Amino acid sequence: MLASKNPISSSELGMLWLTYQEKTLILRVLEYFIEKADDQQAKNIMGGLWQELDYYVKNIEDLFKEEGAAIPVGFTSKDVNLKAPKLFDNGFDIMFLRILKEVSMGMYTINLNMSYRDDVMSLYEGLTTITQRVYKLSTLYLLDKGILTVPPHVTMPKSTDFINDRNYLKGLFTLNEKRALNDIELGILHHGIETNNIGMQLVTGFAQCSEDKEVKEYFVKGLELAKHQIKLFQKTLLDSDVQFSATSGCTVTTSTIAPFSQRLMMYCVYLLNGFGLVGSSFGAMFSLRTDLALNNALISKDIYMYAADGIRIMIKKGWMEEPPQMEDRNRLIGD
Repeated sequence: MLASKNPISSSELGMLWLTYQEKTLILRVLEYFIEKADDQQAKNIMGGLWQELDYYVKNIEDLFKEEGAAIPVGFTSKDVNLKAPKLFDNGFDIMFLRILKEVSMGMYTINLNMSYRDDVMSLYEGLTTITQRVYKLSTLYLLDKGILTVPPHVTMPKSTDFINDRNYLKGLFTLNEKRALNDIELGILHHGIETNNIGMQLVTGFAQCSEDKEVKEYFVKGLELAKHQIKLFQKTLLDSDVQFSATSGCTVTTSTIAPFSQRLMMYCVYLLNGFGLVGSSFGAMFSLRTDLALNNALISKDIYMYAADGIRIMIKKGWMEEPPQMEDRNRLIGD
């Protein structure tokens, strides 16, 4: 990577630090899943991604060195136990990888928007290309294996129209006046069930193998939160006479041996909480029926409160690496 004459900005430093945390976590997750994979095609998808991400992690380390900045700790070989038995089975590895790529795609948009140097922008452009390709490969793989469920098919519109009645927004305090779901709302509900389903299996596995009582209880709380959201979304679909299932077919084994450190598992859920907040905020904004918008807003509140509890636990346990920050001028000057 070419050095730049311009010093790296605060936003770029912060985004690179955050990217380093996420990428080193994904590398450790991939190492475990590759070690346990039975399917060669899945192994190839994950192995190819590992090589590409490892290259970019080294690039980020080089950038930090060039700028005279400390290289973050991130997640290392100490955070993964390759000898642990399978904790997940039946395609969970690629299903979870697909979710991680969804998280990455959203983060790269923000990362690129906060970048100004050519080399930093090029780094995120490269990562975006990789992520989109792997997301597509993962989706096609899961569909071919019958693991992933596609959203319901609908009748194609034969004309266009504009909304001319405020009743279109009705959803609260009504019994039979709720209009049928539009296709955007249907897609949001499908995505909510799909992501919460995989999240439910993830925290089930994490709770099952967690050695720390407080951490175990936190994961169980996350399991109940995911169940609540799935039930809410499914009820909305059933009330609209939509027969729908997003069961992934993945399973959690009976193993109680942790493949990852408690810190890695907690940070993984922390990342997914951020993804969940973005998803529910999108749902609140683009669901035009008031009951759906309110449900998504309330879900955002629940996810935020759950995420805040997780952050407090990580700080308490000494697991939350501190991001680079501005100088404390008040402390330097003296009160």
